[in-house]
Amino acid sequence: MKELQLSRSAIPALLRQHGITPTHQRIEIAYALFSRRQHLSADQILAAVNARHPETSKATVYNTLKLFVRKGLIREVIADPNKVFYDPNTSEHHHLYDVINGTLTDIDASTVRIEGLPALPEGMVTEGIDVIVRVRPRSA
Repeated sequence: MKELQLSRSAIPALLRQHGITPTHQRIEIAYALFSRRQHLSADQILAAVNARHPETSKATVYNTLKLFVRKGLIREVIADPNKVFYDPNTSEHHHLYDVINGTLTDIDASTVRIEGLPALPEGMVTEGIDVIVRVRPRSA
């Protein structure tokens, strides 16, 4: 799986490769995502950015994340209706979501087999398939 872990100085080039103008705030938001190998929520990203630069607004973080998703820099993973993660790993893979502790981890796509997809409407093609396996501890 393609998982980038980048230094702050490498972020502007990464943004430019995706057609994104590197601004100070975009660099900091991208760094929060690419400096670690974690799936983060917008609030976690905001907290990480504001630890260094408290002037960054929630709206800026959300708008920048939408831009990053639209440009293919990151993936948006909706684990449940109230929990959205941003994933810097854009290679083909799936996810395991722990509904109790709220963590999301990667599942290698080669370990999941999907069969029997429905016929697609006329003129449509499959863009991708996202599998989220939701788990919880077994009840005693």
